[in-house]
Amino acid sequence: MGKVRVKICCIKNPEEMQLAIELGADALGLVGAMPSGPGVIDDQMAAQIAGMASPPISTFLLTSETTGRGIKNHVDQVHPSTVQIVSHIDVAAYAELDQHLPRHHVKRVQVIHVEDDQALDLIDLYAPHVDAFLLDSGKPSATTPELGGTGRVHDWDISAEFVRRSPLPVFLAGGLKPENVGEAIRKVRPFGLDLCSGVRTDDQLDRQKLTAFMDAVRAAEAAEMG
Repeated sequence: MGKVRVKICCIKNPEEMQLAIELGADALGLVGAMPSGPGVIDDQMAAQIAGMASPPISTFLLTSETTGRGIKNHVDQVHPSTVQIVSHIDVAAYAELDQHLPRHHVKRVQVIHVEDDQALDLIDLYAPHVDAFLLDSGKPSATTPELGGTGRVHDWDISAEFVRRSPLPVFLAGGLKPENVGEAIRKVRPFGLDLCSGVRTDDQLDRQKLTAFMDAVRAAEAAEMG
């Protein structure tokens, strides 16, 4: 098992961007308009942050758009390196997206909300159309859809099986924090980790919590490598 990538989501301003990068983040999550959940910023701020970040740091635009044209238009406003599609969209939307936004321009990450083991059925559905998966704890079918940022842990046994079956890299999200990330790495063995609330205090990115999280990640990596 190699280095586990860490994506810090809900980045709100350049100061949080700089802190996340300073403490070892590999990627930044920029949250667009959502029906619920934390961390939403306007597209102008997201574009500013995306423009300031440079390789090897990746910028992920979280979009709730569900059509190919809608996703493409959102990407055009922000210019991220990656678009994270937070809804279980119709596969036909990917065919539409191929017409408007070729895959080599922006990487695609499909969020899978792990409510039960039916999440495993989505691997074959989406794998031909995306570059990676991200497992989260939302409930898209709720009256007010939850598409991320819940702070809840889902069933890691299902996540571990998803990682074993997936032909693509898999990020793990949902309730991660310094106290449980070591177990998450050992049990799920994800390509990367994604978190928001677990390293925040009063909705602000917390240096102490993020330092503790990164230390726990590196310790778990070292233990896995032996």
